[in-house]
Amino acid sequence: METVVFVFSLLDCCALIFLSVYFIITLSDLECDYINARSCCSKLNKWVIPEVVGHTIITVLMLISLHWFIFLLNLPVATWNIYRLIMVPSGNMGVFDPTEIHNRGQLKSHMKEAMIKLGFHLLCFFMYLYSMILALIND
Repeated sequence: METVVFVFSLLDCCALIFLSVYFIITLSDLECDYINARSCCSKLNKWVIPEVVGHTIITVLMLISLHWFIFLLNLPVATWNIYRLIMVPSGNMGVFDPTEIHNRGQLKSHMKEAMIKLGFHLLCFFMYLYSMILALIND
C-alpha cells in the first residue's frame, strides 16, 4: 500500500512540476511582452484549480497514510493555494487578473511564487522517489 501511495504522489508531483514550469514560462512571456495580459491570465487561470486539487490530494493522501512529516511539509503550501483561490476579489477574472497583473509588482510576486513552488515540488519529487524506493525495498 505504501508503494502505491508514493508512486501516485510521485506522478502527481511530476504534474505539479510541469505546471510550475508552465506558469514560469507564461509569466515570463508576459514580462517580455510576447503575449498580452488577458491571454496570459486566461491561460494561467485555467490551471489554478487543477494545481490546487493535485496538491490537496497529495496532502490528504499523506494524512490518510500517516506520513506525518510529509503531511506537515505539504500542509502550508496546500493551505496557501486554497487561500489564494478563495480570496479572489469579486469581479476579477481569477487568481491572475489582467487588469491588476502589472500593478504593484504583482507580476514579480507571481513569478517569485511560481519559482518557490517549483523548488518545493522538486524537493518533494526526490523525497517521494526516495520514499518509494524504501517502500519497495521493505516490501
